[in-house]
Amino acid sequence: MNPTLRSTLPPLRRSVLALGLLALAAAAQAQNLRALHDAARAYDATYLAARSQAESVQFKAEQAEALNRPSLGFQAEAKQVGADTPLGGSRNGRVISGGLNATQSLYNAANSATVDKARRSLAVAQADLAIAEQDLILRVSQAYFDVLAAQDALATAEANKKGISEQLASAKRNFEVGTATITDTREAQAKFDLVSAQVLAAQNDLQTKRAALDQLVGQKGVTPLPLRQVTALRSTSSGSLDDWLAQVEKSPTVSKAQAGLDVAKLETRRTEAGHQPTLDLNGSLGVANNQGKYAMSSLGGEGTARSHSVGVILKWPLYTGGAIQSQVSEALKLEDKARNDLENARRSLTLGTRQAYLGLESGKSRVAALEAAESSSKLALEATQLGYKVGVRVNLDVLNAQTQLFSTQAELAKARYDLLVTSLKLRQAAGSLSAADLDPIDALLKP
Repeated sequence: MNPTLRSTLPPLRRSVLALGLLALAAAAQAQNLRALHDAARAYDATYLAARSQAESVQFKAEQAEALNRPSLGFQAEAKQVGADTPLGGSRNGRVISGGLNATQSLYNAANSATVDKARRSLAVAQADLAIAEQDLILRVSQAYFDVLAAQDALATAEANKKGISEQLASAKRNFEVGTATITDTREAQAKFDLVSAQVLAAQNDLQTKRAALDQLVGQKGVTPLPLRQVTALRSTSSGSLDDWLAQVEKSPTVSKAQAGLDVAKLETRRTEAGHQPTLDLNGSLGVANNQGKYAMSSLGGEGTARSHSVGVILKWPLYTGGAIQSQVSEALKLEDKARNDLENARRSLTLGTRQAYLGLESGKSRVAALEAAESSSKLALEATQLGYKVGVRVNLDVLNAQTQLFSTQAELAKARYDLLVTSLKLRQAAGSLSAADLDPIDALLKP
């Protein structure tokens, strides 16, 4: 900033400007996985919609609870009445009335089942929210490592391009001095053109992956922190397959299916209660003002009248045209469906957990194999370069060795990221994934 302009700004404005610059600088800094997850949790529309849906069920439960509480209503009426009789002639009057009516359910099996059903629906909503939480963690993690993988792919392509460019220049020099053929130059040029296209594709892919991560967390220019300790990736999870399978029963998906079965059973109980009687306590208190000849002859006299009543009302459906029986049959079929949904959830999660566990073990072996391949590729490149210098290798051999090394490094970086994401997928499949599981991964990132 211009020093003259700085001196003319009021102290308060300078402070605000300084805070704004610090905020922009902080936003531009690289962020770890947990910080980006927290940002997505406050921004992602899919997760926020799931949270609002889960919170709305609480109000549904409160509405159901009202069925067991007393109800009180007020009613007022004002009307002009009249009658023409053959003997008495015309009689007119006016009636103004008002009153309170209260009802309290004493016995209603259907209402009790409805209340229990609404309470159990809260468990379904909580499971849905837990599933949405786990899905958000996995989506953020996948987008995070997609950006890192795209960055590594671009860096690998650029390094490969630089190496091939040097070999192309060397081939051109050797051809000019007569120590190499035009074939070496053309082969190097073909490799250079190919890797140039790969660099452009890697740049476009990186921009796409960055845009996806920015949209997910609601920020612009997000820069994920790269990995720091790659050797620690082999200890990304612990426990045997049986240990992971034992956690399936506690997963939110199974909990949701179990709660769904409970809700279906309560719905069956509610429909069966349609055959049972209901008993309500009812009380009313009213006052009416009657005026005119009609009131004197038909309403008990002119003036103010008060009334009150207290009693019980018994209702017992004797025949409903088969509607209740049909509702019960429908509820029983839906109960069977919910029971099968629960069993399917258990089987699917068991299979998913088994696949994720095997994928994790395979990923560890793949990372170890690619680490060994990287070391071998480096040695092979050094030997090929030495052979080229002494004349026992051609330029194409060097280019192929370089390409092999860079391709191996790109595969290794991708395998490391996939291993971390797979470890999270294993926890999601077993139903134990939480935001705290991101902390060990953050410990592997550069600060």
